Amino acid sequence: QVQLVESGGGLVQPGGSLRLSCVASGFTFTNYGMRWYRQAPGKEREWVAVISSSSGIRKYADSVKGRFTISRDNAKNTAYLQMNSLKPEDTAVYYCNAVVRDNENWGQGTQVTVSS
Repeated sequence: QVQLVESGGGLVQPGGSLRLSCVASGFTFTNYGMRWYRQAPGKEREWVAVISSSSGIRKYADSVKGRFTISRDNAKNTAYLQMNSLKPEDTAVYYCNAVVRDNENWGQGTQVTVSS
């Protein structure tokens, strides 16, 4: 079955950086786009970024554009989210997502806390 496992979250000071990873299994990774979402306390889950199967298309939410970079390594079945210039408002649980054969699949999430 489809599995998505995120890692790389943690506590970081404002202005700092983190790189999140999402290791995928149970489907042909190279055939599917990958997405990152986040959910802050008391808020709805929001879309952050998407990357196409070949990395040719990358799109970002306005709130992270210019600070976050989505990428993927198809040889490692892994998607990444490089987060720079982090702000306290980036604090959230971050999830990777893949829509495989019309089914939404989510990882367990990784906590990112931006605080001094």
